[in-house]
Amino acid sequence: MSKMPKWADAILIPLISILIAFFFSGVVIWAIGKDPIMAIKTMVQGAFGSTQGVGYTLYYATNFIFTGLSVAVAYHARLFNIGGEGQATLGGLGVTLVCLSVPWPHWALALPAAMIGGALFGAAWAFIPAWLQAKRGSHIVITTIMFNYIGAALVGYVILNILKVPGSMLTESARFPAGAHLPTFHEMLAPFGISFNKNAPANMSFLVAILASVAFYVLIWRTRLGYEIRAYGQSESAAKYAGINPARIVIIAMLISGALAGLMAINNVMGEAERLIDNAVEGAGFIGIAVALMGRNHPIGIFLASILFGFLYQGGAELAFWESIPRELVVVIQALVIMFTGALDNMVRVPLEKLFLAFSKKKEA
Repeated sequence: MSKMPKWADAILIPLISILIAFFFSGVVIWAIGKDPIMAIKTMVQGAFGSTQGVGYTLYYATNFIFTGLSVAVAYHARLFNIGGEGQATLGGLGVTLVCLSVPWPHWALALPAAMIGGALFGAAWAFIPAWLQAKRGSHIVITTIMFNYIGAALVGYVILNILKVPGSMLTESARFPAGAHLPTFHEMLAPFGISFNKNAPANMSFLVAILASVAFYVLIWRTRLGYEIRAYGQSESAAKYAGINPARIVIIAMLISGALAGLMAINNVMGEAERLIDNAVEGAGFIGIAVALMGRNHPIGIFLASILFGFLYQGGAELAFWESIPRELVVVIQALVIMFTGALDNMVRVPLEKLFLAFSKKKEA
């Protein structure tokens, strides 16, 4: 019998961990001479107090949903893909090549093509580490980390020497054609009479991220391939006994993982910047690791964790601007959340398991 109900493992443990993280964050803010209550109010107001703040929060959350799902797919196959940063970077190159290659008449045509381009480039960048793991035994953590740096250098070279507008001093590609412009929340909600800040970057990609979450659930828990991925992740020897090819599962899981990371580019490259900018991913690939761990590798948990980190990003920016709190302190707050929800998970889990076990025994008696 399980020591603790599933709802407690999925909801209660992350919630308590987040509260502990915010408590210690408040202590740090108080230690530098600032008011922690005012700081949290500023963060909440900045992230959710206006449609502009909500737009930025959902924009960041969209990036994290894609990278969190990417990490989760690999994790179900017992693979720790730390290459989301590089795969999302190459996905941006794929989206850019698609958007610049055709004078798209409408976003409804450009979006599916860009999704295919981003997914293919992200999957291709994940294929080599996957093949090395499956066929040569190279550790996936080491190879994916290395490919992050190779990917950043490769895309930087392509931007500088091939895609950069002649005569421009900026390290970025040409702007995408008007037909590749994705509707923002302002444009999507205006026909319904709902007002939304026109400068907020949240766009159609958020809905694509939700659809990707649904597809993730169907794949992992409702298909034969998903069963094989989970079976291999639980026990390689048992999977082999059942006739599952380990090399095939490793490669397929990593291809799907890379494709999901590459899809992030439809948000930050196509949806927001509308051009390819050097270092456009800005760490979202690494945040995806924390999002997947906090969300217990389940799409609902990943969605909620992505909203939390979107809040930390947008609220943290407002905190740094209005309260003169160093931006580095916002990174410390993010690190505390990651530490308590990931590295120190057992600090909350063990006492809760004992509490539920004691309650269960008392109820049986």
